[in-house]
Amino acid sequence: MSEERQRYSDADLKEFKELIQAKIEKAERDLMLIRESFINDQNNGTDDTSPTFKAFEEGAETLSKEQNAILAGRQEKFVRDLKNALIRIENKTYGICRVTGKLIGKDRLRAVPHATLSIEAKNLQR
Repeated sequence: MSEERQRYSDADLKEFKELIQAKIEKAERDLMLIRESFINDQNNGTDDTSPTFKAFEEGAETLSKEQNAILAGRQEKFVRDLKNALIRIENKTYGICRVTGKLIGKDRLRAVPHATLSIEAKNLQR
């Protein structure tokens, strides 16, 4: 007796697809803002101030750029994960836990639409 793999209905998949597409649009806008602030070289006019102040200013600017680069990397990964979720929707494998093979709860998918693990599988990782 073969057990058919459980999956979400086409209507459910459509709902999740719309949710994910909206999240991708917002995430890509946010990423663009992060990149713009990373690229934008703001000159605060410290050329004529004391060397000590200028060193502090340059250190803060470097730290800010590093933080923006980290933030941009995370945002890029988020967008990539969301786009991978869209592929799983098209393949009709969306919402199936990659460890247990069971359906991931709708509430979890609404909160974390790119999730590939159920709460049960996530807890097993600890």
